[in-house]
Amino acid sequence: MAESFDIRKYGDRVLRGKGKVVEEFGPELKPLFERMEETMIAARGVGLAAPQIGLSKQIAIVNPEPEDATKLIKMVNPRIVAASKETVKIEEGCLSVPGVRGDVERPERVTVVYRDENGKERTLEAEGMLARIVQHELDHLNGVLFIDRLSFAKRSLIKAKLKNLAGGGKEK
Repeated sequence: MAESFDIRKYGDRVLRGKGKVVEEFGPELKPLFERMEETMIAARGVGLAAPQIGLSKQIAIVNPEPEDATKLIKMVNPRIVAASKETVKIEEGCLSVPGVRGDVERPERVTVVYRDENGKERTLEAEGMLARIVQHELDHLNGVLFIDRLSFAKRSLIKAKLKNLAGGGKEK
């Protein structure tokens, strides 16, 4: 079993940067994906993006059913190429923003093009919870946190909690 990573928390600068495109594919990605999966499972999450473990790269994993490892999707350089007009507003949380939850409106369905760990291009048609998880993780790859998508009123309500998470000050 791979050793898990520490999850970066709100206030860490790496969470606000855009991840770098991965140019090289090969065996070095396998242990990274294994450790990311171990970290996600240990934290009881359903998705994890590389910036959350301090790695500024376009890499993410998602699994709406973490107890079933066969459902794990490993994405490198993912991008949303289509999104439905229908949206759904559902409560979200984040491993990097512990103790904070809020309603986020997102498209119900998305089409994502990405490369797998071997560099092969893949397309994912996602809807429902899987679409939500994918969008949340892809936001991380662009320096966006789910709290950025909350209403002004909700952000005002969680301001003190966020300040506390960031060590009492602004983001580092």
